Amino acid sequence: MICRVICVAVVVIGALALDLQPAEAGGPFGFANRRAQNAPVEQPWHAGYQNIQYGQPIGLVVPPTVKMRQTYSWGVSQNLMYPVTQQYGRNNPGYGYAPGTGFRHTPNWPSHTDQFGVHYVRAPW
Repeated sequence: MICRVICVAVVVIGALALDLQPAEAGGPFGFANRRAQNAPVEQPWHAGYQNIQYGQPIGLVVPPTVKMRQTYSWGVSQNLMYPVTQQYGRNNPGYGYAPGTGFRHTPNWPSHTDQFGVHYVRAPW
C-alpha cells in the first residue's frame, strides 16, 4: 500500500515538475505558413514586370498547398526554387487594383521567367 502511495506521489510530482506547453498546430509547414502571412507586408508579390497583354502583373492563383515554385533563366543556369509566400485574402479588391504604371516591360529577349509578368499567388482557402 505504501509503495502505491509513493508511486502515485512520484508520478504527481513528476507531472507538476514538467513545464507543460500548450499544443500549437504548426506541422512541418508551420514556418512556410507564417512567412506567407507576413510576406505581403515585407515584399511585393510581383517582380516589377508587367504582362504584355494586360499592362500590369498577373497573379496566377495556385492552391494553398503549393509551397515552392521554380524559376528558369536562360544562358548561365540559374534555375532556382523559391517558396510561394504571397497569399491574397478574402478581402482582395479584385481586378484593376494595381495601377499599370511603374512596371517594366518584358524585354525583347527575356532571360528569366519572372520577366513575363505572371507570378504565383496562393489561394486563401
